[in-house]
Amino acid sequence: MRTAELLRTARVGAGDEVIVPSYATAATAEAVRDAGALPVFADIDSRSLCLDPASVARAVTARTAAVVAVPLFGHPADLAALQAAVGQGVPVLDPTDGEDEEGEREEDIARRRANAAHLDARLTGVTPVMSPGVPHRYHSYVVRVPGNGRPDRDAFARALRARGVRCRVPVQTPVHRLPSFRRELWLPETERAAGECLALPVDAGTSRRELHRLVAACNALGGLLPAVAA
Repeated sequence: MRTAELLRTARVGAGDEVIVPSYATAATAEAVRDAGALPVFADIDSRSLCLDPASVARAVTARTAAVVAVPLFGHPADLAALQAAVGQGVPVLDPTDGEDEEGEREEDIARRRANAAHLDARLTGVTPVMSPGVPHRYHSYVVRVPGNGRPDRDAFARALRARGVRCRVPVQTPVHRLPSFRRELWLPETERAAGECLALPVDAGTSRRELHRLVAACNALGGLLPAVAA
């Protein structure tokens, strides 16, 4: 069910607050605003990159009407922990509830997971973002590039592309820093992820040769490129 439908079902409206992640696209915050409510941004968990239950608990007020538990890059949010954080009186809305991930084929999911497992076992130049034991669908394979922030990550990405490796920055700017949703708050894990994370290709069409090239390039670069960053 789409976020707008979930909000209508939960009777969210004017004067309400809805807790959402800032490390995501702006679509969820826009749906909350379109419903007449105020999006309230909470921080993310460093391993899953989904909403952090402890941060969500701190964001709850008397006006909190719902939490939207956005799954990120194919990683599901921890619905049970989020519900425990806000109590039974506040619904935790799952945008993927009742949907088949937009018609994804099981063989494609299995192929992405196999590609991700290949990278998990071989990458040393970057740090994969993962939560062991979670049924990740790997819409994106996200890693952290070690270093001193965004210049190192961006330089690393340019160096990978120069070697023929596809990659992208998954979230360019957290939603709470966009002009239309600007908030004066500090979300440390969100800010760290925005400066360090890079998405690498594991889609079903990625060949084993591409994976080998990706591993070789990442491991050779080692995550730190001060000369390129300069």
